[in-house]
Amino acid sequence: MLLVRSVIVVVAVLIIAGVLWDAFETVVLPRRVSRRFRLARIYTRSTWRVWSALARRIQSLERREAILAIYGPLALLVLLALWVFLLILGYALLLWGLATPLTVAGGATPEFGTDLYFSGTTFLTLGLGDIIPHAGPSRAVVVIEVGTGFGMLALVIGYLPVLYQAFSRREMRISLLDAHAGSPPTAGALLLRHPPNRRARRLTGILAEWENWSAELLETHLSYPLLAFYRSQHENQSWVAALAMILDACALVLACGRGAVGKEEEELAEQAAFTFAMARHASIDLAQVFQSASPKVVVSDGRLPSAEHTRLRALLATVRGSSDAKESSAVVSQLDDLRKLYEPYLEGLAKALLMPLPPWIPAPDDLDDWQTTADGVTAPSVAALMSQRKASTSGHGD
Repeated sequence: MLLVRSVIVVVAVLIIAGVLWDAFETVVLPRRVSRRFRLARIYTRSTWRVWSALARRIQSLERREAILAIYGPLALLVLLALWVFLLILGYALLLWGLATPLTVAGGATPEFGTDLYFSGTTFLTLGLGDIIPHAGPSRAVVVIEVGTGFGMLALVIGYLPVLYQAFSRREMRISLLDAHAGSPPTAGALLLRHPPNRRARRLTGILAEWENWSAELLETHLSYPLLAFYRSQHENQSWVAALAMILDACALVLACGRGAVGKEEEELAEQAAFTFAMARHASIDLAQVFQSASPKVVVSDGRLPSAEHTRLRALLATVRGSSDAKESSAVVSQLDDLRKLYEPYLEGLAKALLMPLPPWIPAPDDLDDWQTTADGVTAPSVAALMSQRKASTSGHGD
């Protein structure tokens, strides 16, 4: 019996130490943990595999997104509850293994259930006083467990605001894409919605902001991987789609920028290169975290099928201000080379997280989310609003 209790004590210490270290790596440590065997990682992957498999069976996109949106917050709460349960169980096993005497109200005989109940009331700092430890080891365990309970409470209080602040900053920038790049956001819409005479200056500022967004995305989602499962407000928006759009826009600017003249065009090309590097870094590292892509994966034609090449060449001609067929072919060739640098990783993330990638060019009849309401009211486009403003200004001047 002594040997059994000694083994139980060792197991209990390992459970407590393992849970505390896992909580430290998940909540406190602000960097990626590459160790494969982790409680939080095993829990997240196993539960997401089941949850996503069930979601794939739902045909309705709206209902599927509603189900998938629940997973992130729910998984976080269940993970916290799992840590608490395992710590209570570990301390209960430790008390039982130490075989320390306990005085139970009513004179009942202490059993393992008594140790488990006592551990729960101690960890949650209820202080009921119906069970009293007498020996020194059990009193020391009680003091340590109370401290652990307060520590876990402090971690939760500090962890949740940081997590949701990072989520809010991420989504605020994604929401701005609705008017600038469409719903879903596309690189073609981002370029075409800015007038040619001011496109370079405006896009330089936009790409600089998205360089910062990509850097923050990389830092927060490596430190708190559960954030990746938090979904956007609308079905056609996601952080994966936003990352794809900004990489597409940078690739288009870099492919079209060969031989560009003018200071503003040069600054735009330089900023596009910096933003492309940062956004690609984020896509590669996050794909490695979720083990969702390999550098050997080739770019598929799902996002840019051959039928779309005509529209793409028309877009390139509009952006470059030239319809020369030879120049257009060279731009498309360079664009394909740039796509190979990031699309395999984005496709892996999209498949792993069930967040579809946006097209390169918006469909002609697509409406932005801001243009529609639940009552079916449709607003004019941004271009139409600007045209109305110019017309009213011109009329007022006359």
